[in-house]
Amino acid sequence: MTSVAPVRSSRFPRRRPTPKNVLGRITGVASLLILLELASRGELIPSQWFPPITETYARLAELAITGDFWRNVGLTLQGWASGLAIAIVIGVPVGILIGLSPHLYRSLRLVIEFLRPIPSVALVPLAVLLWGTGMGTKVFLVGFAAFWPLLFQALYGVGEVDPVARDTATAYRLPRMARFWHITLPSAVPFIATGVRISSSIALILSVVAELVAGSPGIGREIALSQASLAIPTMYALIIAIGLLGWGLNTALLTLERRVLGWHTPYRPNGGRHT
Repeated sequence: MTSVAPVRSSRFPRRRPTPKNVLGRITGVASLLILLELASRGELIPSQWFPPITETYARLAELAITGDFWRNVGLTLQGWASGLAIAIVIGVPVGILIGLSPHLYRSLRLVIEFLRPIPSVALVPLAVLLWGTGMGTKVFLVGFAAFWPLLFQALYGVGEVDPVARDTATAYRLPRMARFWHITLPSAVPFIATGVRISSSIALILSVVAELVAGSPGIGREIALSQASLAIPTMYALIIAIGLLGWGLNTALLTLERRVLGWHTPYRPNGGRHT
């Protein structure tokens, strides 16, 4: 129904990490950190603007024992969670409804194609006018950006119903609601789960962007203040904290996705294949 391709949850096989894979990942990260440390110490990159990675992580450790750091982390997560929750509550039902009704999709297609490409950052002036620099601005920007992946994933999930299952339901004359609950919705859930993870990453990015650009309280604003005061190690430490936070959220959602969708073939051991 649209040119945007869905992100299929089964595109990449789910494999349990082996000790060899874990060791390889640790070695890759450690090698990169060592190279950055040597490059900064040897002035291959200016240490004034790119301090040694050991100093950056030492500064992160210092920040991690302060209450202000965790208060800012909480504010960033509050914007992330609130905006993402609103996007899920609105985007998933709307996507399913549009996916079930070709007539409704044709009616709304122009509106969707107009609104979808608008960058959330472009709405910062409007959001500041309406809600100032507080939490409202952050939640609005996060919710707007996170809404679209959820909408399209739900829309496509509804359209990916197995034709055999659909024809069987028709042959047995199952009621419309029974077909929705037992055939259509289970087909859409893996797509929606993938949409939640995509939107989660987008939500965290927009939460930090709102703090950087609009001055909303949180880690993003602390990064901007550190940059303005030339507290470079602190700035990089906060950036690393954001990266670790994003990695942790994605890992948690992926773990939850695998547990909840254990019945779905791609999430079973060996992709559901017999060995």
